[in-house]
Amino acid sequence: MSAPRLRATPLPGIGVQYDLVTREDRHLSVVAHRDGARTVSVYRADDPDSCAQSLRLTGAEAGRLIDALKPSHHSASLLYTSDLGLVAERIEVAAASRWNGRVLGDTRLRTETGASVVAVLRRAEAIPSPTPDFRLAGGDTLIVIGTREGVDAAASILGRE
Repeated sequence: MSAPRLRATPLPGIGVQYDLVTREDRHLSVVAHRDGARTVSVYRADDPDSCAQSLRLTGAEAGRLIDALKPSHHSASLLYTSDLGLVAERIEVAAASRWNGRVLGDTRLRTETGASVVAVLRRAEAIPSPTPDFRLAGGDTLIVIGTREGVDAAASILGRE
């Protein structure tokens, strides 16, 4: 049983293609596009050069898949996990979010989820300890701390699935 082999190939103007040959001699590839999207392809067992299935994922979908495949992986949004069961995660406010232009207190995040917004990242600026009257803007990244369930509920309220 040999170890899986991984080869990276630059694709100028597109991104990087990663080819994996598993210990069972199955060929998979992932194209990491410059825009953050990923294309995952699985090749036929009887012809490893012939693609059997291809699936394009957004950057967010790819991140979720990584978390599913390797739960111990620290995703780009996960900042810290402690033995106390608390996590800190980055949650983005989308430009089309219902919260764009509204004050943080309107979200009722702490009341509804028990999670706290401890900072907001806006462009190159960090705003620590935002008050309930802090006005949210599309593109803001909220640093939210709480239990896993609380942070997930906060993400749901803010519109991230």
